[in-house]
Amino acid sequence: MLATDMPQTHSRHDSDGLLTSALREQAADQQYLTLKGLAKRFGKTRVFSDIDAEIARGEFITLLGPSGCGKSTLLRAIAGLNDVDSGEIIVDGHDITRLPPQRRGIGMVFQHYALFPNMRVADNVAFGLRMKKVRPEERERRVTEVLRLVELTDQAQRYPHQLSGGQRQRVALARALVVEPQILLLDEPLSALDARIRRHLRDQIRDIQKSLGLTTLFVTHDQEEALLLSDRIFLMHQGSILQQGNAASLYTRPVDATAAGFMGHYNLIGSELARPLLGYLCDSPQVALRPEALYLQPDEMTRPLLPGHLEAGLDFPLQSLPANVGPALPGVILRHQLLGNIVRYEVDCQGLRLNVDVLNRSARQLLPDHLRVQVHADLDEVQALGTHDTGDRSRVANG
Repeated sequence: MLATDMPQTHSRHDSDGLLTSALREQAADQQYLTLKGLAKRFGKTRVFSDIDAEIARGEFITLLGPSGCGKSTLLRAIAGLNDVDSGEIIVDGHDITRLPPQRRGIGMVFQHYALFPNMRVADNVAFGLRMKKVRPEERERRVTEVLRLVELTDQAQRYPHQLSGGQRQRVALARALVVEPQILLLDEPLSALDARIRRHLRDQIRDIQKSLGLTTLFVTHDQEEALLLSDRIFLMHQGSILQQGNAASLYTRPVDATAAGFMGHYNLIGSELARPLLGYLCDSPQVALRPEALYLQPDEMTRPLLPGHLEAGLDFPLQSLPANVGPALPGVILRHQLLGNIVRYEVDCQGLRLNVDVLNRSARQLLPDHLRVQVHADLDEVQALGTHDTGDRSRVANG
């Protein structure tokens, strides 16, 4: 995907990198990319509709949501690879809605690298510059610079099959950056990589984006990636932007049960069922509580329900209760999941099943199944939700 000849108002070169410091220091509140009423259908199937957004110059936006919610199709529409049925795409005051891809000034990195297997790394990166008929000496300078930026200088003469997956994805990133796009689009670029490489490349992408001040849209279904990378997150559901905001607001203040279910491992509880835990009846039909907003305490005797469990040596992970805490609700640990630095306990509190997260400080503090405990809620973290069908029991929402 190539960036090209939209009108430019800033010089793009200096000794510090691909973009000038003047461009990097543009005011963050400028509305640079505007989406107005975008809608798209494939036949009778609505992919997305009523997409409105204002994105600042240099902002990192993540389109987050489950498969089929329209996020990748929206990204491709911004790139010009899919047309839209209605609406406008405006970049820096220019309407690009009907422009062909090569005239939009946009670079795109795909999930699958789409490198030319018969070309060396340097030639893959230089391909877009050749298409734009950039002079050889300038082309060589820019390729050298961008390969340094993505830490691939020593791989310039290798072929794609000689590289690791993470290196191939960095070549694809370099190819998008070298044509100096006004906007960078990344369509799930990390999903095919293993966890260690994904973490490293994720951090590298964010560092490069910040250093260039490049307006970036990143598509993922991975909540952790969205929370770590984004200036703002657009949470998409069934072709619409369900909620948008920074990571903290989306994680701690979901607008409804759908958002809560995707953004975390929230406990979604009907208000009647939540009354014993909260100590009051919530006005909303449903409340949401994050697992880390619940606290385990030992009961009077801290005894297991079943015989045969040794109490000797049990080191209960005592937690300091918050100032605004709900009443103690007796419960029994049904099972636990070891999630690295977190232990997630599933606790049965008289028919109300709750997920409770506890910091995994020591193997000695791992609580056995069937242990009697008490559960407290941090009342400041109770999130009242709108009208949803809660049924006659709670459910635990997995993000």
